[in-house]
Amino acid sequence: MYVRFGLMIATSTAVMFVLMYSNVFALDHVRWSEERFYMALLMAGAMALVMFAFMRSMMYRNRAYNVALVAVALLLGAGGLYLSRSQVLVDDQAYMNGMIPHHSIAILTSERADIDDVRVRELADGIIKAQRKEIKEMDWLVEDIEKNGPATTQEEAQQRPVPDFEGRASGDLDNFHRLLAALGLSGIEPQR
Repeated sequence: MYVRFGLMIATSTAVMFVLMYSNVFALDHVRWSEERFYMALLMAGAMALVMFAFMRSMMYRNRAYNVALVAVALLLGAGGLYLSRSQVLVDDQAYMNGMIPHHSIAILTSERADIDDVRVRELADGIIKAQRKEIKEMDWLVEDIEKNGPATTQEEAQQRPVPDFEGRASGDLDNFHRLLAALGLSGIEPQR
């Protein structure tokens, strides 16, 4: 019964991790993100404690196993929280790979929100343009660092400057249509 509980938590955690990418604007913005993994660990620990609290009296009566289960859940949650708050394992490339899906979410919400106020629409369009530009810059930097290593001095950075990318406020509907096709939802258009 305890093994099954662990498998249930592990499966739910994997599903939650994948679902955290469901609100990216484009599939090519999906990248491995340590931050999302840390949050999945935090949620796994919390979920294990909540589920155990509800089911303990009905199903889980071995005191030693119960103490171990609570200890593991607390360690998992606390470890995920520590790693998320400290960012101790996140380097240059991991930072950018985590930020690309984050920026993509900003594009999705800014583009698809039902905005009537002209000022808010202008703000949203500015966000879209900035996020698209920054995603291009981060993609370029990830590739450059993979090829040449990090630019750790100002001189190295000047020798390998980030190109001047342009962002667009208008959406890339090709990415939108590819995502819909992958989900089997062809024919749906975004609201503007």
